[in-house]
Amino acid sequence: MKNLTILGSTGSIGKNTLNIVEMFPDRFSVKVLAARDNINLLAKQIEKFQPEIAVVINENILSELKRMIPSSGVEILCGHEGYKIAATYDSVDMVVSSMVGAAGLMPTIEAINAGKKIALANKETLVMAGEIVMQLAVDKGVEIIPIDSEHSAIFQCLAGQRSEDFDKILLTASGGPFLNRAKEDFEGITPVDALNHPNWDMGNKISIDSATLMNKGLEVIEAKYLFGISHEDIEVLVHPQSIVHSMVSYKDGSVMAQLGIPDMKGAIAYAISYPERLPINQPIPDFCSLGGLTFEKPDFDGFPCLPLAFNACETGGTLPAVLNAANEVVVQAFLDEKIKFNQIHDLIRKVMDNHTNIFSPVLSDIIEADRWARENTNKLF
Repeated sequence: MKNLTILGSTGSIGKNTLNIVEMFPDRFSVKVLAARDNINLLAKQIEKFQPEIAVVINENILSELKRMIPSSGVEILCGHEGYKIAATYDSVDMVVSSMVGAAGLMPTIEAINAGKKIALANKETLVMAGEIVMQLAVDKGVEIIPIDSEHSAIFQCLAGQRSEDFDKILLTASGGPFLNRAKEDFEGITPVDALNHPNWDMGNKISIDSATLMNKGLEVIEAKYLFGISHEDIEVLVHPQSIVHSMVSYKDGSVMAQLGIPDMKGAIAYAISYPERLPINQPIPDFCSLGGLTFEKPDFDGFPCLPLAFNACETGGTLPAVLNAANEVVVQAFLDEKIKFNQIHDLIRKVMDNHTNIFSPVLSDIIEADRWARENTNKLF
């Protein structure tokens, strides 16, 4: 029996993780559920999975949740201390880190410090502090298994191969909902348009990031640190069918690819059961009806958030944390209809241009860069 903490249990990854857990009650037990403020769903999850602890964002939300489940017997905590307890809970074997955005950084670090295995969906942890986090994992002997479909694919393609034979990563991107839209029409894109991804069912923030290709840029930074490679060893390919989740090439010209339908349950099941594979009744792609698998180079001019992220990846230091923080703020502003879609890149770039980079940051430098970027981004609109 593997005991789990799920950070971000009410989000897309959290819900899919619980679906897997429900399929294998003899394999997994949920000890801790942590969410932000979606207490209606969290209350239902508590009732079904009977965790020992539940965590929410603040005391007001905590009080509301307690009123909803007065006799559950679950200890309900809140705030940073609550998330720390969730991440380090003694009886937990693995922490599923699926909180959205920078909020996932500190709980993930706490979990690594406590020696917990990590199933990582929160890419921002590595975008912000990849070098620090990966070194900490080495020091603590902690295994980090990726949940992102692309990084799970890469992880699987690297399995059993010699590191000295590695050539490069071919990171695939769907291209999002605006792949073939004329760039002069971008100004009129609405949040509803941008949330309508052609292949994947995702949360709001990652859906907007997919539409701008910022998500792929963040994944480039994540891959750099997760796999210990240079940004020069990562090539992005647009693959609209979302069947090839990513590839790895080797020095003899061989290419390993991982394929599957666009559904996160496969990557989640692999991460929480690694090195086993679970029979989750997921169909393989219907290759005969696909009509072909296509690949193309990304349009850096049309989707300038991607080269912006490559720049942050190459530069390093605190710049990736600034990129991430500014992006989180402007994405929310776009969802709130305060800015237009085609302003997202320009606002992020302005904040990055005004940042004085610290090239060898400690954790406190990264946290301060995150705070600074949010404050200065909010001043732009």
